[in-house]
Amino acid sequence: MLVCATSCSSHQPWASPIPILTTLPKCTTKDHVNQLHARMITTGFIRSPSLTTSLILSFISSPHEPLIDFARYVFFKHHAFRDPFLWNAVIRSHSHGFHPKRALLVLRSMLESGVCLDEYSFSLALKACAKLGLVREGMQVHGLLWKMDFGEDVFLQNCLIVLFVRCGCVELARQVFDRMPHRDVVSYNSMIDGYVKCGAAERARELFDGMEERNLITWNSMIGGYVRWEEGVGFAWSLFVKMPERDLVSWNTMIDGCVKHGRMEDARALFDEMPDKDSVSWVTMIDGYAKSGDVLAARLLFDEMPRRDVVSCNSMMAGYVQNGYCIEALKIFHDMRRATNLVPDEPTLVIVLTAFAQLGYVEDGVMIHRYLMEKGYSLNGKLGVALIDMYSKCGSIENAISVFESVEQKCVDHWNAMIGGLAIHGMGEMAFDFLLEMGRLSIIPDGITFLGVLSACRHSGMLKEGLVCFELMQKLYKLEPKVQHYGCMVDMLSRAGHVEEAKKLIEEMPVEPNDVIWKTLLSACHIYENFSIGEPLAQQMIQLYACSPSSYVLLSNIYASLGMWDNVKRVRTEMKERELHKIPGCSWIELGGIVHQFSVQDRTHPQVTEIYSLLSSL
Repeated sequence: MLVCATSCSSHQPWASPIPILTTLPKCTTKDHVNQLHARMITTGFIRSPSLTTSLILSFISSPHEPLIDFARYVFFKHHAFRDPFLWNAVIRSHSHGFHPKRALLVLRSMLESGVCLDEYSFSLALKACAKLGLVREGMQVHGLLWKMDFGEDVFLQNCLIVLFVRCGCVELARQVFDRMPHRDVVSYNSMIDGYVKCGAAERARELFDGMEERNLITWNSMIGGYVRWEEGVGFAWSLFVKMPERDLVSWNTMIDGCVKHGRMEDARALFDEMPDKDSVSWVTMIDGYAKSGDVLAARLLFDEMPRRDVVSCNSMMAGYVQNGYCIEALKIFHDMRRATNLVPDEPTLVIVLTAFAQLGYVEDGVMIHRYLMEKGYSLNGKLGVALIDMYSKCGSIENAISVFESVEQKCVDHWNAMIGGLAIHGMGEMAFDFLLEMGRLSIIPDGITFLGVLSACRHSGMLKEGLVCFELMQKLYKLEPKVQHYGCMVDMLSRAGHVEEAKKLIEEMPVEPNDVIWKTLLSACHIYENFSIGEPLAQQMIQLYACSPSSYVLLSNIYASLGMWDNVKRVRTEMKERELHKIPGCSWIELGGIVHQFSVQDRTHPQVTEIYSLLSSL
């Protein structure tokens, strides 16, 4: 409990304010605020402008939302303040907070109260407009600038350019730019950035070449704009070579551009030529090699780093997980835990949970869960999503549901992870109910949500609900189905025996069907002995995917189900001639912390004798 020690009583309202002032830094919770507020009322200091101003300024800059809310309450409730500095502090708290639009309402109140607006007031209002994409309101503020003789202020004009650029109104930004009587480097950089973001590289270059003075930021901005396009990397290189001076940002921008466009050889040449390298340089290269599938090259660079940090470790771990080397990723995690200067952060734990999910290490996942609870990590973000996904993929759907229910502020990713987990476990009805619940809570589902629900309906044989879901996706939420959504629908119809409807859906798809969709339909033709569709489809697939053994196998199975053994022999012979082999099925299970993997006709397991003995007895 927060105690505000004072000798004051309700009969002595104007005693020393020092105890209250010394108590201000100790306030961190809503209860503390209420206690302090009560003390100020009982002592009469709530009517003291100087003390109230100190309280507002102290609380308005706090990271704690209850303190900010209280400061605003005191500001509007008890005094009509005339100091623009105090008004600006309140506007800033809204502009940088969760409700930027309220900054504009405070600005209006400031005008109505007759308080003089200054440059800072307008800049905060423009930043709030830029944050929310409020072009119309920004134009109103623009008009107010001219009425109050701030129209030629370079700083505010730059804020206007940034506003219009962020809202995609590049021509409006250019009009402001052209009318400026005086421009600085920031004006040019903001305008160049706007042209770059909308793809007008030539107009950006025209501005760049017309600048009288260019600093490093301008050069880097121009280079960074070019490297966003594949065809612009060459232009970026020509600028890079002409630079009178290059800093780390210049080098890293060029390397990042080459990496993003898959030009790893060019990126490595630049990296080797760099006079100085920082962590960003190393991480960019490691991440680039990992995403291109060259994990060995990424690891060699990682081992060469003079000093590793958490970001570089995360990058290497993520690269391993993305390429299926989860055990190696966990080794780095264990090395981090042993190191004194490397403390795992939230991205580290997300990567580790993803690795556990792929490996099926549920017991290790439980340990990480306990660690998160002990350290007080919030599950409102990616950690909660990763935890739900880990439990689901490791077979512990009850724990996944428990984590989901414990998340206080669920975003669409939490719902997607939970629905995906229910789909894995064949709990179609519950997944469909979750979709309806999202609608009741006004949480807008995305394409991943519907993919999870469709997958759940497919595994549960819920054709009616699946059709409803597919219709909701297009008509209510205006989402265009992708090939994965159509794949689920084809599989759902095929499993239910509606082979003709599945074929019709494929023919009417606005996107090109992939081989998985065709194989799904072909498999249904085998199951339901639909020879009229299955045989020509299989022949067509063999022509399109000549190196895929699955088409041959499915066609062979169709012939076998109809007793056409000569055709079966012919297809099998053709497979042998083309040296095509069916990939054997594989499964695994965790027992006692050890993952056991099994393949068809595999006899490499150390306990193979006991396994087959038990199988025979069963």
